[in-house]
Amino acid sequence: MLAEIVANAPIFLLIAVRALALIETAPLLSSDSVPQTAKVALAGFAAFAAFPSAPVEAWRVPDYSLSFVFLVMGEALIGIIIGFYLTMVFSAFSSAGQFFALQMGFGASETYDPLAQMENPVMGQYLNLIAMLTFLTVGGFQKLFLGGFFRSLQSISAISLISSRDDFLSLLIGGLSSLFVDALVISMPILGTLFLVSVSMGLLSKAAPQINILTEGFPISITVAFSLILATMPFLVGAFARVIDLGFTRLADFLALAGTGI
Repeated sequence: MLAEIVANAPIFLLIAVRALALIETAPLLSSDSVPQTAKVALAGFAAFAAFPSAPVEAWRVPDYSLSFVFLVMGEALIGIIIGFYLTMVFSAFSSAGQFFALQMGFGASETYDPLAQMENPVMGQYLNLIAMLTFLTVGGFQKLFLGGFFRSLQSISAISLISSRDDFLSLLIGGLSSLFVDALVISMPILGTLFLVSVSMGLLSKAAPQINILTEGFPISITVAFSLILATMPFLVGAFARVIDLGFTRLADFLALAGTGI
């Protein structure tokens, strides 16, 4: 096995580049909390595991030539596109928390989220942590490498970036559209309830002007929001699992559709 890898070192490098690009942009693995050494080692191990089943004949170009450089760039771009799409799917959960954080009074509670690698409200980070555990529960990493990385080696090559560019654009645009739709659907029960609470507070302020709604409204909104989150937690976890599964299903459909590149 090692002798075969040494004899086909350029091919192994191409596979490793795609794996590393996917890891650098995939959800959870792309976090700064994961050491760069671990990412490189994981990419090397994934390339080692995928090398026996890789379509070697698809990369028959002169070794270390200008064409090989463009091929390396294409492999990196494929990994980035797949990882970025999965990151968009995963971002729906933190976006859902951002939708109702301001309404419940946590709009100014933004801190740095190491998972999302951005400033995120507390509720966005909370839903992000739940989504991370759900991702592990549904076998997200197994689907990432088996359904994403290994399947992409069998389905698409760097040449597919040109021949199937419309499919790549449709994948990214569909992922971006699903991000907002999924985030809105997940946050709608809490967002709608908080809207009714705000309307009730407004009517109460008109009926009893002596009540300070500003000081009384925030505790009520926070209590109602947290109570609703606890009550709907099983449904939230189920919704998270469905969104993740649907994201991988769309990725599998894309790889099957763009499989004419090899």
